[in-house]
Amino acid sequence: MTAPATPASSPATTGEQPGVRLARSRRNAELSLLLLAMGLVAAYGAMVEAKVLDTVTPDFWIPAAALTAVFLGLHLVIRFLAPFADPALLPAVALLNGIGVGFLRRLDLGDALPADRENLAIFAGTGGRQLAWTLLSVILAAGLLALMRDHRSVSRYAYTLGLAGIVLVMIPAVLPSRYSEINGAKLWIKFGETFSIQPGEFAKLALLAFFAYYLVRKREVLSLASRRFLGIDFPRGRDLGPVVVVWLISLLVLIFEKDLGTSLLYFGMFVVTLYIATERVSWLLIGLVLFFGGAYLAYVLGDIVGGPFANFYLRAQIWLDPFADPHDDGYQLVQGLLALGTGGLFGAGPGGGQPGLLPEVQNDFIFAGIGEEIGLFGLSALLVVYLLIVERGLRAALAVRDSFGKLLAGGLAFTLGLQVFVIVGGISKLIPLTGQTTPFLSAGGSSLMANWLLIAVLLRVSDAARRPVTGGGGPVRPSGGPPEQLHGAPTEVIRP
Repeated sequence: MTAPATPASSPATTGEQPGVRLARSRRNAELSLLLLAMGLVAAYGAMVEAKVLDTVTPDFWIPAAALTAVFLGLHLVIRFLAPFADPALLPAVALLNGIGVGFLRRLDLGDALPADRENLAIFAGTGGRQLAWTLLSVILAAGLLALMRDHRSVSRYAYTLGLAGIVLVMIPAVLPSRYSEINGAKLWIKFGETFSIQPGEFAKLALLAFFAYYLVRKREVLSLASRRFLGIDFPRGRDLGPVVVVWLISLLVLIFEKDLGTSLLYFGMFVVTLYIATERVSWLLIGLVLFFGGAYLAYVLGDIVGGPFANFYLRAQIWLDPFADPHDDGYQLVQGLLALGTGGLFGAGPGGGQPGLLPEVQNDFIFAGIGEEIGLFGLSALLVVYLLIVERGLRAALAVRDSFGKLLAGGLAFTLGLQVFVIVGGISKLIPLTGQTTPFLSAGGSSLMANWLLIAVLLRVSDAARRPVTGGGGPVRPSGGPPEQLHGAPTEVIRP
């Protein structure tokens, strides 16, 4: 009896292992999506020039081509160092980054004299600087992927990262205002008049690594229930210590750094990481009560006492009624609301708005500036891209086997989503204005570098989560032992 012929594309004929074919398929899908994203960025740049210049210059494609080269370099790094990583993360982030660069160049064109616009250098102005920051950020992300072959190795430095995160958070608060304050919030370290960094962007990554390690070790204690109320198990009183400590730190950030968004970001990412670790809804309820209770207390004290609480009180008053003083204190928020209202459903078209009327449109209010030109439908599409990144991060957290990886990826994905919520909530008058930047869109190196490092970690965790378990020398997914093993008996670091 003759055996059936083996298809030409089967592993037996080609010699390929199933894991190799799976990795190649995912990377090819990533490459296709990346090229599609860069095509959209090039089209956006062409539409901006057609509207602002009444023509499309022969060089309109150069920014998109430069971004394509940068992202293709990172794609090759992922192909070799994290071959099983999620194929949707890089294209989604590249699209946001590219739209941000394109809009910043649109601002440069709008600021230039009409006679000089057609000759404006591609790498000049804010858009050119953002291109340079993108190159540096992608290099850092690639370097992190090369250094961190196993995400569990981060837990070795958990306490060091926790201390570094606290120091980075507190530096702007203790510096004199002339070295740290911009637009009323003390979130920066300024070097002269033209250069500043926002250390809190890097602090969130360090603190999340510490939170993940700490909660893996303490989750059994923190999961214990004291009493049940309305069907919800509440923790014991003596286990509230960590939450109270982080709550107090977040209130200090609110008071001394004068920013609600940063305070909410740090406290929110701890409480949600705690919820992921324990699966206790009561921790979310306790966190909400503590945070909003503390914010209300700061508001009341700002009205009665003033002093360090005065700035938050003023921001809350602007939030409650920005049109009470639309030409001074409420000017920024009013202009943002008018820009969103002017954009309507479909917007004025790329290059057709008036973003120059918006203060800090390149940073805090870039979402409102873009919204005027692409409308509600365009903004919804951008939010869907952010949602896709968060969903893919959470999917990696669910799929990875070790507890540290679950908490790290879940916390990072939620933090990115929370930061977008804080920004969009501020410009749409849902919450008071904050000093946060829109990830991957806003101008500035600190935010861009920190968020690309965040994506690098998610890529590494998703690679571990998606790596197939095979025998016979094939690729083996990391065993997923708890991170505390890294501090005990020697363990092998699994390398892709």
